[in-house]
Amino acid sequence: MKVTIGQRGGAYSAYVAKKDLEEAIVGMERPDLWGGWIELANGWRLNLPEMAADTRLPITVDARRIGGGAV
Repeated sequence: MKVTIGQRGGAYSAYVAKKDLEEAIVGMERPDLWGGWIELANGWRLNLPEMAADTRLPITVDARRIGGGAV
């Protein structure tokens, strides 16, 4: 699914256009965000692709949902 990752005031957020869903990123597998899972405030977990740590935000990426929360 296409997910737009952004940052406001030091906090990351994710927007899923197909679901009209914007949630704060509350957990992540890796400190540099990319290449591991992230957890959204609604409980969803998504796998993000490998990217450079200094990737400019906002950016839209292909992410895969791996669990958590209701659809």
